[in-house]
Amino acid sequence: MGKTGRGANIETLPFWAGMAAYGRGDQIERHRHDYAYAALVVSGGYLEAGDAGRFHVEPGHIVIHEAHEAHQDRFHPTGARVLNLPLAESAVAAGLYRASEPDLLIRTAERDLHAASQLLQAELIPETGMLNDWPDLLAEALKQDMVFSLSDWAETMGLAPQSVSRGFRIAYGVSPKAFRAEHRALRAVRMLSTSATSMAELAAELGFADQAHMTRLVRRLSGRTPGSLRVHSVQEAGSEER
Repeated sequence: MGKTGRGANIETLPFWAGMAAYGRGDQIERHRHDYAYAALVVSGGYLEAGDAGRFHVEPGHIVIHEAHEAHQDRFHPTGARVLNLPLAESAVAAGLYRASEPDLLIRTAERDLHAASQLLQAELIPETGMLNDWPDLLAEALKQDMVFSLSDWAETMGLAPQSVSRGFRIAYGVSPKAFRAEHRALRAVRMLSTSATSMAELAAELGFADQAHMTRLVRRLSGRTPGSLRVHSVQEAGSEER
């Protein structure tokens, strides 16, 4: 984890920045980073399942994670080497990309991680490597609040409800119910910095039971209350204007 915010403080790099090596068949359970960051796969590969979807990630791929997103990783039998670069601000949408010149990024990172982070945003080419089987269809439906009954959704897909719940947890590392709740909180965190809507109206718009419900889930996700996040975003905006 690290300092809460949209991006890392580039003056003080987080402990996980730089090159990381993962062994054969390693697994990283679902976890959440406060920072926005990019992961460039140097060698090997893995299956990532996160808030932005599931991807088979291979050398040259870059996975962008926005602040407060969660994901789990299952590494290939070859393991993987991954260059993790913090982003001062996530100007790029979360998802899978390819680097136009991965070797240039790697060489730059060997000298200066800050410079590599800045260069990376100009190097991104969108990729269409997202998986599209039923766990991913369910994840998207949950994010869009299109699933009111898991049993009904499973029946529509010709699946057993108990198998859907168990299979989704294996694929994403979290239950369907928790995935939807976390995504609502994630949307709230993002909207608090851009929307002037009142807290009560925002809670209703995003499908929370009430404002207190939104406050609990936002605090659990980000470590801050909605009011604190809104004040912080206003202060950051004012600092940038000066």
